[in-house]
Amino acid sequence: MNNFKEALRLMKDYGISIIRHSCLYETEPVHMTDQPRFLNAAIRGVTKLEPHELLNVLKKIEKEMGREENGLRYGPRPLDLDILFYGKHRITSDKLIIPHERIWERPFVLAPLVDLLGTEDIDNDHIVSYWHSLSIHPGGIFQAWERLGGESLLAKDGIQRVIPIGDQLWDFSKKTFVMGILNLTPDSFSDGGKFQSIDSAVSQVLLMISQGVDIIDIGAQSTRPMASRISTQEEIDRLIPVLKFVRGMAEMKGKLISVDTFNSEVALEAIRNGADILNDVSGGSLDPNMNKVVADSDVPYMIMHMRGDPCTMQNKENLEYNDICKDVASELYLRVKEAELSGIPAWRIMIDPGIGFSKGIDHNLDIIMELPKIRGEMGKKSIGLSHAPILIGPSRKRFLGDICGRPEASERDAATVACVTAGILKGANIIRVHNVRDNVDAARLCDAMMTKS
Repeated sequence: MNNFKEALRLMKDYGISIIRHSCLYETEPVHMTDQPRFLNAAIRGVTKLEPHELLNVLKKIEKEMGREENGLRYGPRPLDLDILFYGKHRITSDKLIIPHERIWERPFVLAPLVDLLGTEDIDNDHIVSYWHSLSIHPGGIFQAWERLGGESLLAKDGIQRVIPIGDQLWDFSKKTFVMGILNLTPDSFSDGGKFQSIDSAVSQVLLMISQGVDIIDIGAQSTRPMASRISTQEEIDRLIPVLKFVRGMAEMKGKLISVDTFNSEVALEAIRNGADILNDVSGGSLDPNMNKVVADSDVPYMIMHMRGDPCTMQNKENLEYNDICKDVASELYLRVKEAELSGIPAWRIMIDPGIGFSKGIDHNLDIIMELPKIRGEMGKKSIGLSHAPILIGPSRKRFLGDICGRPEASERDAATVACVTAGILKGANIIRVHNVRDNVDAARLCDAMMTKS
């Protein structure tokens, strides 16, 4: 992953502007199988370099990254950069063939290539339409991918869609991940004031670990409706001592830490002190420096849909939608696109449709029951982003109390279990909850049912 990051930086230095990234794939080696697995990805970029100039630059980057000119064919290498397409050009020379002649036979090339496309690109992107026309199949690149097996290949061991976190690769399609909430605030709607000391916070973390949590989500700024914004320093003072302690706990081995903040200065301190994931309810809209902070780091970025801020998100104008799933997907895509253009690759992006944020009761229910529609709408613009892990966070929220007649947040755990169960069966990959034990049980049962089907 360091090689990937350095290669992307060098491409930028050499005048290649990256506008889109694929997901990241871990694949088995081909031909020479006695070697480690490979990482594969694709990017789409814009450059003034002519094709052979571009080839020379990519070869130079490979060399700078330590690739030997006469290395073993198909053997281990620090980096391999290939030009798959170049605008509307067909090129056949001694040094360069475009389109790349082996695109159509290699799943580890076609999978990330498809990610760069959108299902509506054929009508709206003339260059992509041309790329489809170069396919050896009449149905274009999509048919070529399906002929090799398409998404069914990812159910096998040979290719996995992964997200790099820390020094490991995580596959969020294998199980439902349970994120336990740890609020260090005095004013959160459900558990405000309970976990403000290090001792009480650590006790809660240990309890959640014993109940099977996968991710601890730590927040020091309340995002409940009408929550007042605290100073950067106060948020840091609440967060960092607990984060440092939790990060150092032996019991946290194999667990992830997410930090819930929309403040870039807090995010920077959190990343420096061991946060694995940055969870931003504003998706970068409340702090113009957030994208840069995340781009310069190696942590995944959870981008949530919200209109306005916690004080204005439930205003009448922010609750007006033509089609809730289409509108949420469209607005989420714009935030994700901005993040990607800032240098955050798609393989580090997760999405959250924002249940309870700028949503009414029916909006929340529609989102939970129509998560596939949100993925589909995202896929019209970017197939890669439609594969991003989706988090849902309905835990103990007011709409559950309104439906079930439970005015007290602490009485909404049963409704939460029902809600996350529906969400998991509709494709949610991560559930963010207060009551870990009951929701771990729900997640395991849902996973077992989906495995059977």
